[in-house]
Amino acid sequence: MVKITGRRQVELAFYGGSFTALSLDCQYELLQPAYQALQRNLIHSIRISTRPDCINPVIVKNLAMLGVRTVELGVQSMDDAVLAGANRGHTAKDVSNATSLIKNAGLACGVQLMPGLPGENWSSLICTVTKIIGLRPDFARVYPTLVIAGTPLANLYYDNRYKPLTIPEAVAKSAYIKLTFEQQGIKVIRTGLQATAELSKAHVVLAGPYHPAFGELVDSFLFFLMAAHCIEILSYSACEGEMTIHHHPKDSSKLRGVSGENIRRLKKTYKLSSIILKPDHHTLGELVIDFHGLSISINKNMLNYI
Repeated sequence: MVKITGRRQVELAFYGGSFTALSLDCQYELLQPAYQALQRNLIHSIRISTRPDCINPVIVKNLAMLGVRTVELGVQSMDDAVLAGANRGHTAKDVSNATSLIKNAGLACGVQLMPGLPGENWSSLICTVTKIIGLRPDFARVYPTLVIAGTPLANLYYDNRYKPLTIPEAVAKSAYIKLTFEQQGIKVIRTGLQATAELSKAHVVLAGPYHPAFGELVDSFLFFLMAAHCIEILSYSACEGEMTIHHHPKDSSKLRGVSGENIRRLKKTYKLSSIILKPDHHTLGELVIDFHGLSISINKNMLNYI
C-alpha cells in the first residue's frame, strides 16, 4: 500500500451489514488494521454502517477510539407502525438515542431512509422527515423500497398484500425528502440504489421503482416543478410563440430530463409551441424563464412556498 498524496480523499468503509452488531472483539479485530492505515496516512477516514438499535455508549466510544469518523444508520422510517410492519427490529426512539450518542461523540452521523415500506403513506413520510430534521444528521441517503427475490417482502408482494411504489411515486417522494432536507442544511448524498451487476440480473428485483438513473430522475423532477410553476405564473393559457429558459450549463441535463422527458412533458401539459434552452445563467439550480414578454426566476428553495 502506498501513502496517499495530492488532494484525493481515500476512505475505508465497512458496508453491507450491521457492523456494530458484531462483538466488540470482532469490531476491534476489523478496525485495528484500518486504524493503523489511518495513522500511517494511507487513508483519510473510516466509516461504518449499522442499525440504530446496535449503538450504545461503549460501542460509540470504541468506534471513536479506533478512528471511525462517520456512522450511517439504517433508519428507514420514524413511524413505529411502519417499522414494526417491516420487522426492522428497532423503533424511532432507538434512532433518536443512537443519533445523539454518535453526534455527542463528535462523529458524523448519516441516515438512510426507505420510502415505500408497507403501511407508509404521505402523512407517515412527512412525519418521518420532520422527526429526522429534528435530529440534525449530517447527511442522508434515500433508497425507495424494492421487492427483492427471496425476501419476506417478496412473499407479501406475491400474496398481493404489498403494492410497491411506481417510479413516478417514488420520484415524487424522494424529491420531497431531498428538497426538504437540503433546505434544512442536511445534504442528501444519494437517491436510489446504485446500479450493480447483481441488481441488473433477471428476477432479482421483482418489483418496485428501480431505475439505473434514479437520482437523475429526482433532480429532473424538481427542475420540471420549477419550470411548470413559472409557466403557470406567466399565464400558460396563451401559449403561442417561444419560451426561453436560461439556466446554468451544468443543469442542462436535469432541465431536459432523462431522454428529454421534461421538455416533452412541458410542451404537452401547457401546449407550448417551442422551448429554447439557453445555458447562459450563472447560478446553479436556478432558472430564468422569458415568456410572453415577461421574465421570472425561480430556484429549488422557492418550491416550498408554492
